[in-house]
Amino acid sequence: MWALLPAGAEERIVKRLDDALRSGDWDARHGHLRELDAHDGALRLVVSEPPCSTGDTVAVSDRNVLERKLEDCSSEPLTGFYRDGCCRTGPQDIGSHTICAVVTSEFLEHQRSIGNDLSTPVPQFGFPGLVPGDRWCVTAANWLRAHQDGAAAYVVLASTHERALEIVPLDVLEQHAVDVPADPGPLGG
Repeated sequence: MWALLPAGAEERIVKRLDDALRSGDWDARHGHLRELDAHDGALRLVVSEPPCSTGDTVAVSDRNVLERKLEDCSSEPLTGFYRDGCCRTGPQDIGSHTICAVVTSEFLEHQRSIGNDLSTPVPQFGFPGLVPGDRWCVTAANWLRAHQDGAAAYVVLASTHERALEIVPLDVLEQHAVDVPADPGPLGG
């Protein structure tokens, strides 16, 4: 988790906690937690960045498979490895959550069968569980596996990061595309 924080943040957070523990401030506010047999808590990372399609903070490399600016995938439910609504990727995204999929019941069942349950809500991580029709940034490898097994989800090309092409060929994504650009450009039109 520390890798997601800006440089120096870990030291500031640990020092603040250490100061609160030494002064007794932490115990005054949270000491009751020591009496519990267990506590089920969660961490939430809040990232304040504009969506893919707005603002100037999108990196130059955040391009879609159509060689254009990466567009939003979904804000309801809020998707993306960085939970910013788009399928951008980076060094922490080992799974390459780069394909904006419009999930179907067949895709969701396939994902569950390979150990990737996307249907069951996990409230402690802010995950609502997906239903058919939801858009979600899925891993390129799992989407390709679903394609090979005949259960691929639909794909929104404008919202699928170009790094997906490192795993899935464009012609395979095109077979499942639900967005057809006015100018087919790199689609060969």
